[in-house]
Amino acid sequence: MWWQGLRQNLIAVPFRVRLTLLYTSLFSVALLVIGIGVHFAVAQALYAGVQSDLTSATQQVRAILNAVGLQSIRTPSGQLQLYLDRDFIQLFTNRNIGAQFFRPDGTLVSNTPNLEPYMLPLPPEALQLTSTDTNGITLVRDVNGVPVKSLITPVVLRDGQLLGFLQVSRPLDDVVDTLTLLQQILLGGGMIALIVTGLGAMYLSKRALRPIEQITSTAQGIVRAEDLGRRIPEPAQRDELHQLTVTINELLSRLERLFSTQQRFVADVSHELRTPLTAMQGNLEVLDRGASADPALLKEVIGDMRRETARLIRMVNDLLLLAQSETHIALRHEPVELDTLLLEVFRELRPLAGQVRLRIGAEDQILVYGDRDRIKQALLNLGVNALQYTPPGGLVVLGLERYEQFACLSVADTGVGISEAELAHIFDRFYRVDRSRSRHSGGAGLGLSIVKWVSEAHGGYVTVASEVGRGSTFAIYLPLPEPAVSAGAE
Repeated sequence: MWWQGLRQNLIAVPFRVRLTLLYTSLFSVALLVIGIGVHFAVAQALYAGVQSDLTSATQQVRAILNAVGLQSIRTPSGQLQLYLDRDFIQLFTNRNIGAQFFRPDGTLVSNTPNLEPYMLPLPPEALQLTSTDTNGITLVRDVNGVPVKSLITPVVLRDGQLLGFLQVSRPLDDVVDTLTLLQQILLGGGMIALIVTGLGAMYLSKRALRPIEQITSTAQGIVRAEDLGRRIPEPAQRDELHQLTVTINELLSRLERLFSTQQRFVADVSHELRTPLTAMQGNLEVLDRGASADPALLKEVIGDMRRETARLIRMVNDLLLLAQSETHIALRHEPVELDTLLLEVFRELRPLAGQVRLRIGAEDQILVYGDRDRIKQALLNLGVNALQYTPPGGLVVLGLERYEQFACLSVADTGVGISEAELAHIFDRFYRVDRSRSRHSGGAGLGLSIVKWVSEAHGGYVTVASEVGRGSTFAIYLPLPEPAVSAGAE
């Protein structure tokens, strides 16, 4: 369709030009409405003035008729009779209005000497006027290309006798000339106004869009230079452009953080993958040199490769779980007996404790709704983390208590503790308090990130309290189910 092509062409036009066209179009519509309104108002006023002139002239002619137009004569029988003085109408002097008097049969009796070219015969519809039609009729007729407006009224004596018809006429050439001049003024003035408006709109749009062009230029420079540390200068005025600049700077800050996080993430993943892959490559070289002939060495090499493979599988699974968390996957919502789950975690952690004492502290019977496997994984991560950072002879305590409207799963240890500077980062991915120790024990710095996600995904949160040299306490808070309302409650 033609409008689709027009729309596509407008889309290709620069925004500044479209804005100018929009302003000019709106102004032209407003100007057109105002011009039509002014023309209509002036025309109504002029025609109303003409009608008023005709009415006033009719009254004047009637006054002259009553004063000198009707003369009395005495008949041979001695009676007085009225007769019409045909020259009475000559007393009416108005150079713009002509008057004519007609008998009841339509015959012209007398007329004013002025405007003779515009004297019109009595129209047939005027003969149908009666003595009661005091308002008469108004007609507009064309005489030699000039419109003439006439007011025709009946002339009635006091006894109700119809004396004749009075026709008062006025040419409308001056009204037409005035309206034509007004149209020319409106059209000419409107064109000048549109040109001035278009130029002004172009200038104002260019000036108004200049800060946006500066913002665009700066943003393009940031993109080309790949320097997310740069920021767009904020304008002094607290207007919409200031809000736009602040928003873009906030977006750049967030992109910078995300880009830095991504770079750190890729570097950490590469670093974590390099260690087990290097170890596996070394074991393969040992096998290639003939380790298969030595059963003891072969068993040791295969055991190392299994441990490194298991470590890679754990890290890949953790990364997959964290990637799924960012896509807001739906967790299962089922009853979970936390006391039973705590015992399962205790039994699975006991073979890993070694010389670290592992105990169960407070153990309340608590039921929550959620994903049992994810909660168990989070608790296992805290337990394994506590065993890794607790020296031989230390103590790790698992606990389950009610805390206000939450179920609190806690893991406390007497390990090395965490400094204040590191507490703010321990839930970040690949962050390790002791990198050498955690790598030796197989950690990749993803366990606490998973714990945080599981807690928040269940509507809860995780806390940590630690003191260097004395140990740490991690706690997962899961919301308790709302108590069911009994059927008999009002």
